[in-house]
Amino acid sequence: MKATENPNIPARKGSPATRWLLVILALFLIVTPSFHPAVAQSATGSLVYLAGSENSALNRRMLSLLEEAMGSTTIIRSFSRGQTSQDSTTPVIALGPEAFTRVRQENKSVPILALLVDESFIDGYAERSEGSVSGILYNPPLLRQAIAGKVILPQATRVAMLARPDTVEIYESVTEELPDYGLEGKVFIVTSDDRLIPTLIRALNYGDFILAAPDNNIYNPRTIKHILLTAYRRNRIVIGPSQAYVKAGSLASTYTPLTQIANLAADFVAEYRANGQLPSPAYPDNFSIDLNSQVARSMNIPLQDRQDIIRSVMEQLTGPEEAADE
Repeated sequence: MKATENPNIPARKGSPATRWLLVILALFLIVTPSFHPAVAQSATGSLVYLAGSENSALNRRMLSLLEEAMGSTTIIRSFSRGQTSQDSTTPVIALGPEAFTRVRQENKSVPILALLVDESFIDGYAERSEGSVSGILYNPPLLRQAIAGKVILPQATRVAMLARPDTVEIYESVTEELPDYGLEGKVFIVTSDDRLIPTLIRALNYGDFILAAPDNNIYNPRTIKHILLTAYRRNRIVIGPSQAYVKAGSLASTYTPLTQIANLAADFVAEYRANGQLPSPAYPDNFSIDLNSQVARSMNIPLQDRQDIIRSVMEQLTGPEEAADE
């Protein structure tokens, strides 16, 4: 019997069976890494998911800014339903409260960085999360708004604010801080819809300007025209609550450019990669301001250049040296 006919002798190295086995093994090694791209990318710390808002134009803009801020080494992928069941360790950036809630309801342990949210929405989640939840705050801080009003009206000494009984706390911290900046503030309570204008008139008699917080119970499309007309008839201005209301007739509002939000988001994600925890929710240091020049002219209020107003506000908030560094 020939040696090759002995079943106990292994097939030669170059036999067809062996060659097919090597081909299959090579294909397996090539294809396997693509089975779990999320795991492979998250292991290198270069993957982030983005849960978008209902505004597709905003989603595209933020994606572009985040890609620029995070650099080419970070891959940003769209968050999809059920994603956290496959990958619960990679950070998710959520655009707005609805996107945050959608991700949070799916998995309470996934790290989430919320953008375009306000302090009252995100603070509670962040405090309970032990570093797995944070936010880049969007609505302008009231103290900054008040100081902007003071810069625009240097002679102002009193700030009036309107609130519903259940939203008075919005103004608590700012009323305590105002005296440090040569201002005093008072909150006027609107007890019902039909008491809005009478309460506003009392507030206007007290304050040199109205400081408006993002409180939809007071400031909304149904009420804003009446509030602004009542204020201007008494030669008083409204500061805030946002850019949209400046277009409607508020004199001014500070705001945070989306570029600054994206830059700080990149810093927060880098901090999470380095230390396993997200920093506490924060406002970006830099901001801009919207002004209604037409309203200013009609009330004979001279307006400084935007950058001069921003510089003056920052000097009061941080000191001249820090403001110069920004």
